[in-house]
Amino acid sequence: QVQLAESGGGLVQAGGSLRLSCAASGRAYRRRAMGWFRQAPGKEREFVASISWSGGSTSYADSAKGRFTISRDNAKNTVYLQMNSLKPEDTAVYRCAAGESLLSVRRARDVNDWGQGTQVTVSS
Repeated sequence: QVQLAESGGGLVQAGGSLRLSCAASGRAYRRRAMGWFRQAPGKEREFVASISWSGGSTSYADSAKGRFTISRDNAKNTVYLQMNSLKPEDTAVYRCAAGESLLSVRRARDVNDWGQGTQVTVSS
């Protein structure tokens, strides 16, 4: 099992940037692929980005490509989501996720562990 705690959310103007962090604990962390999901009010949870256990492979939702970058520092047990050129439609609660593989962690039903989430609000 992996325990996850997100931080870095907040209020930002459109066009601005935020970096989310996900601190992980538990022996299984370094063998887990990691991902980010988000859920806006009244909308379904959606996949944002994922990264393999080594950090060598990444995957992005179309809405995140070119603007968001996922990375991880296994020495610090931390996963990051750098978000640039933010838009009001990026407003959501962002949650960190741990799973078995780069592709399986894209699917909410296959996620093994979830963080509590951090709110991101982008004003127009």
